[in-house]
Amino acid sequence: MKPDWDALGDIYEDSKTVVIGDVDCTADGKPLCERFGVRGYPTIKFFNPPDEEGEDYKGGRSLEELKKFAATELGPGCAVDTIENCSEEQKKELETYIAMPAGERQAMLESLKKELSEAEAAHEALLKDLQSSYKESMEKVEQLKEASAPKIKMLKAATPLPKADAGKDEV
Repeated sequence: MKPDWDALGDIYEDSKTVVIGDVDCTADGKPLCERFGVRGYPTIKFFNPPDEEGEDYKGGRSLEELKKFAATELGPGCAVDTIENCSEEQKKELETYIAMPAGERQAMLESLKKELSEAEAAHEALLKDLQSSYKESMEKVEQLKEASAPKIKMLKAATPLPKADAGKDEV
């Protein structure tokens, strides 16, 4: 994927509206990756102004798929300051929020962010619990295998093999 990503960066190198970049989450970029919830590699996130939190890219990873996405989805987004970038449907929805008092709009935004943050924290806690339960279960299975292996071996050794002629009935 890296060669295709670098090629996409070359295509948009002189763009005034699209920036293609990368961050090494295992080195100096680790704090940035943690801030934006990057957990697996490679992860592609995209940011369209005025979005400051980014979205996860879930599309294809070939150069052609990345080029198509960049051409159709990246660049300044729909916002009150860039209304010309909005579709008619987006303008209609945006008007609902523009008409809202600023304090109410901010409270709604903070409430949604808090709800999302709490859901992510609950998900992470569940994952941690599941991993812990799995580890405990795996350890118990390994202990049981270790403890029962000698007895299983002896039980098998004590069981005579069937005689070659014993299993054949001819009519």
